[in-house]
Formats: sequence, structure tokens, C-alpha cells
Amino acid sequence: MIGVIAGQVLVSPTLLAGDADIAEGKKIAFDRKKGNCLACHNITGAPSPGNIAPALIAMKSRYPTKEALTEQIWDATIKNPESSMPPFGKHGILSESDFKKVVEFVWTL
Repeated sequence: MIGVIAGQVLVSPTLLAGDADIAEGKKIAFDRKKGNCLACHNITGAPSPGNIAPALIAMKSRYPTKEALTEQIWDATIKNPESSMPPFGKHGILSESDFKKVVEFVWTL
């Protein structure tokens, strides 16, 4: 279960699976009809990456915990109200399962 309390994203530990979801998360992130991360972000090795948002590299040094990354993908406006990044979790753009898989993939970058 995923929820937000006082601007913090709460994610059940069972939703933060390991390596099994990374490949599926990559597919979703690269899918132009689902995650569509490539519309804005550059991901190493991705076809036709975007260049209007930060490159998705060194994620573990940019986000101290997976939970911090989860919060950013859930709703980027929590930290930056002017963000143009869609609130993938908050607005239900991705299913809970797909959201978790994208987080798992992006965390590996």
C-alpha cells in the first residue's frame, strides 16, 4: 500500500521488491504510453531520450534512500511546486504495481 501523510510518501515494505521487478520497471519507464520517462529524461542506452529534465544517473547519490526517490516519483511537486513532472503516484497515472517497478528500476540507475 502507498499513501501520503504530511507530505511524506509511505510505502509498504512488501511493495519495495528486489531484482525481479527491475526489468519490468525498465519496460514501463521506456514505454511511451505508460511511464514515458524518456519523454523528458535521458537514460543511458535508451532510444530517443529526452533532454528537458535531469538525466537519470547516479540515483543513489542524488537520493539518500529509495523512499526519497519514491516520494519524488510519487509527486515531484512535494519538493518543487513548479515541477512539470507528472505526479505518477498521486494521480494514479501508474498502477501501484507498475509504480513500484519503475521505482525499482530507476533506483538502479
